[in-house]
Amino acid sequence: MCRSIKTLRPPVLPEEATEEDIRAAALQYVRKVSGFRAPAAHNREVFDRAVDAIAEATAELLDGLEIRGQTGAARQADNRQADSRQAG
Repeated sequence: MCRSIKTLRPPVLPEEATEEDIRAAALQYVRKVSGFRAPAAHNREVFDRAVDAIAEATAELLDGLEIRGQTGAARQADNRQADSRQAG
């Protein structure tokens, strides 16, 4: 297991994971699986595509998880309402 990848779902992460959190986890995963901290120039494109694909899959997973009876979509709606109240 890659120890530097953090759990990104509540209640382990007190707030919703940011895009930056998700991308960092995806990068750590690709580094671990590939064995490269930074890819050579000829592997950069495939490395970056893998990070993008894993970040997208992770975001989809987190959005779809049901935590304490609340789906990801419901959580996002709640967060949008909270954001609009803070802005207004």
